[in-house]
Amino acid sequence: MNYINVTRAGAVTTITLNRPSVMNVINPAMHFELQAAIDAFASDSDQHICVLTGSGDRAFCAGSDLKSIADFKGYPQNGYAGLIERFDLAKPIIAAVNGLALGGGFEIVLACDIVIAADTASFGLPEPLVGAVALGGGLHRLARQIGLKRAMGMILTSRRVTAEEGFRCGIVNEVVPAGELAATTARWCEAISKASPVSIRASKETVMFGLNEPDLPSAMRAQKNYPAFAAWLGSEDRKEGPRAFVEKRAPVWKGP
Repeated sequence: MNYINVTRAGAVTTITLNRPSVMNVINPAMHFELQAAIDAFASDSDQHICVLTGSGDRAFCAGSDLKSIADFKGYPQNGYAGLIERFDLAKPIIAAVNGLALGGGFEIVLACDIVIAADTASFGLPEPLVGAVALGGGLHRLARQIGLKRAMGMILTSRRVTAEEGFRCGIVNEVVPAGELAATTARWCEAISKASPVSIRASKETVMFGLNEPDLPSAMRAQKNYPAFAAWLGSEDRKEGPRAFVEKRAPVWKGP
């Protein structure tokens, strides 16, 4: 990998965008490096949580590298950053936002399940200012996540919002001082890791797939057919949890 770093600690994979001198903007090669890194995480049964972050203290990712646009030959299989069109990943993804998250960088954040932001972070979709349109899912995800009027306000004015405003409107789960970002992200990972990985995946997938159903009764009827939910129904973890509770001991998760 030339433009990203991938590290693993226990069951957590951390992928770091590593172009700090240019605010971690994404060039064509990075899309394919990110695709490969997330593919590896998705297929590794020992890895349960992925953290996406940026190198340095200025930016998570300031979007696409406009200087390399002439070299652009198209996105990898799962779209922008190998993530934007990855709709079948049931494992949780956390964005640890260490600075600016603009354009495609903000679209990556919106595609994550949990967002922890440094108090120096900010978010926006400034594409119209350079005659572009945010086609990496940002327009759709932002409206779904914060409501139509708030989203239109940000999109049509290209306005950048602070981490605190992001928290108030629901983009961000927690805002912390920049120096506490890594420790706070680790705390979230630890909290998730206490639960059965099978249950976590079933829970995420049921929420995300259920949002595509026409109504609540339809979602509840359909959930038994979702792959991760079906895997949980037949898992040993489903039996181990209640058994450990009765025996007053910590559960030993078998995993997928």
